[in-house]
Amino acid sequence: MEFILIGAVALLASLLTFFSGFGLGTMLLPAFALFFPLEYAIALTGVVHLLNNLFKTGLVGKYIDFKTLAIFGIPAIIGAFIGSMLLVQMGDLPNAYSYSAFDKLIDVSWTQVVVGLLLICFAYLENKKLSEKVSASSFLLPVGGSISGFFGGLSGHQGALRTAFLAQVNLSKESFIATGIAIACVVDLTRLPIYFSNTNEITEIPYAIMIVAVASAFAGAMIGKRFLKKISLKTLHTIIATLITVTGFAMLLGLF
Repeated sequence: MEFILIGAVALLASLLTFFSGFGLGTMLLPAFALFFPLEYAIALTGVVHLLNNLFKTGLVGKYIDFKTLAIFGIPAIIGAFIGSMLLVQMGDLPNAYSYSAFDKLIDVSWTQVVVGLLLICFAYLENKKLSEKVSASSFLLPVGGSISGFFGGLSGHQGALRTAFLAQVNLSKESFIATGIAIACVVDLTRLPIYFSNTNEITEIPYAIMIVAVASAFAGAMIGKRFLKKISLKTLHTIIATLITVTGFAMLLGLF
């Protein structure tokens, strides 16, 4: 059962996130958590996330905008390092608020509140075409890299923030997707070693399930690449703005 569920989620999530640039970890973590302790689930999800991004880089790497990668990626690395170190050193903060739904108590952290509000704001600014009013290369990209990298290290919620900032840059759809994937790789490579250095050693790695998850994610990425030429830039931005808004509200409700 776990092979079917995790494989299906990995394939679907990878296909959808090929265009949006975020959501694989958010969708895959609950599937892993159904069958493994949370510490294992987080680690396994992180590994699949990194390997899938490296694979997608191989598929669309020729479209990477290296100037944007440098301006955004270097601050993202610094932010990811700071966020990761803060995560492993800080004590548990009290929740921002809690509420009951369907006889279940749902806790919402301050990180979810801050990231959720940021996402909703960026989706609104995207509709207002902020990129026409602000120089993305001189202001938005370094700030966006620092913020998305920091929250990526702190909570793993970096993809939607990264996508929201990159959506303000005048990139082709191919460069937009490829550059976002490359930035995700450098953030993953920064935060994962810090996570693993501060967690208990995993003695039993479920290699069979990992192979299924990674292979399914690769298949989803390949399917996504085949549809890349068929989707317009306007449609892509509409999809992204919608997903960012939904993700923001879901975080405020404590669902992600």
